[in-house]
Amino acid sequence: MAGSVSVQSVNGSSAKNRSLRAQASEGDLETAKIQVKSSGNVYPYVGIACLGAFLFGYHLGVVNGALEYLSKDLGITENTVLQGWVVSALLAGATIGSFTGGLLADKIGRTKTFMLDVIPLAAGVFLSGIAKSVETMILGRVLTGVGIGISSAIVPLYISEISPTEIRGTLGSVNQLSICIGILAALVAGLPLAGNPLWWRTMFTIALVPSVLLAVGMAFSPESPRWLYQQGRIAEAEVSIKRLFGKERVAEVMGDLDAAGRDSSEPEAGWLDLFSNRYRKVVSVGAALFLFQQFAGINAVVYYSTSVFRTAGIKSDVAASALVGVANVIGSTVAISLMDKQGRKSLLITSFAGMGASMLLLSLTFSWKALTPYSGTLAVLGTVLYVLSFSLGAGPVPALLLPEIFASRIRAKAMALSLGTHWISNFVIGLYFLSIVNRFGLSTVYLGFGSVCILAIMYVSGNVVETKGRSLEEIELALA
Repeated sequence: MAGSVSVQSVNGSSAKNRSLRAQASEGDLETAKIQVKSSGNVYPYVGIACLGAFLFGYHLGVVNGALEYLSKDLGITENTVLQGWVVSALLAGATIGSFTGGLLADKIGRTKTFMLDVIPLAAGVFLSGIAKSVETMILGRVLTGVGIGISSAIVPLYISEISPTEIRGTLGSVNQLSICIGILAALVAGLPLAGNPLWWRTMFTIALVPSVLLAVGMAFSPESPRWLYQQGRIAEAEVSIKRLFGKERVAEVMGDLDAAGRDSSEPEAGWLDLFSNRYRKVVSVGAALFLFQQFAGINAVVYYSTSVFRTAGIKSDVAASALVGVANVIGSTVAISLMDKQGRKSLLITSFAGMGASMLLLSLTFSWKALTPYSGTLAVLGTVLYVLSFSLGAGPVPALLLPEIFASRIRAKAMALSLGTHWISNFVIGLYFLSIVNRFGLSTVYLGFGSVCILAIMYVSGNVVETKGRSLEEIELALA
């Protein structure tokens, strides 16, 4: 049969691959890389996919500095409910997009889904940029949300499926780094607002550029070999493997895919299969990690740090928020170097511990009168430490871990369900954060976020498995 490989070749390559992964797991990653030289190059395609992650971060952060100015322009300065809807309409759309992305990725493939994603992304930012009423702005934000919801589901999925096992954690972490760079870009883009109140319109419309680049780049990118294999397109899967890893690793990767054939040979899973006894536990881990991530307060910080710093008496509140964005990028860069060394589970625990301590500091800053003279400095310090802690684990790990632990036949749908949980909880926080702060006070809200961090540590310790140094197929077989 065309594209077939011999059993002897597959077995030999798989054994060699296991040996290399063992070396990598012991920290000898460079030796493992040297022994298998590759004529392929996965990095450009990871970079193209991460344009979707960049847009994810940009559209989350763009409203931070722009909210005050667009509220004046659209006449909703005194209406915190409508301001909340401007923030949260993006998240409502993203909830729809995350489920749509999973369906499309299964039906037409990962790369074609990326290309279709440019439609809501471009339409949404265009409407937001020209909006003369709050209704048009909300519609634009919903459409943009659909776009980033789709990309949030398929960026980590695509990266996990095209990445070599020995550096999958590192490349998966680039997804979170790209989100952080997008948030930082949005915060920096807000700096001219003080001198040009209408600059907020430009802040939205310039996002057209990376949207178009994403679609064009994906038109020339290889499809996921795992998706092609599942569709029975074996010859195309081998061509994709050659482009990504080099012809030297075709037998090895095909051997891994064949090893998972028992599950792959089953029919494509339906939505109800996610709640069967076979998959319920692993799917619940995906939903729980994103719930903890959101209710630990990260997006309340992303959306409203400028307002919080203003409350604390910081004069250059937008600049302080930009500093938070820089901390996010730095922490994510450090996480890239740690992901394949320290492992996913330990980074999650360390991250939530740091976030909880930072939230306690922030709570005391806004409640303890003795700290009032230092409230500005402590607010910035606590927020920076919180974001640094988040970017080390709670930020990058869920999107990286979940494609690793979900079986191939449920991977896209389970990712969509998990991301749907992410966006729904994100929507609730974005919509009600200001109202809850007005009712209970910032200190109490931050204390609540800190309590969620403690619960997250307990949950991760008892329910999350370590996946470092194991192929997707090995993880799938082990969990099955």
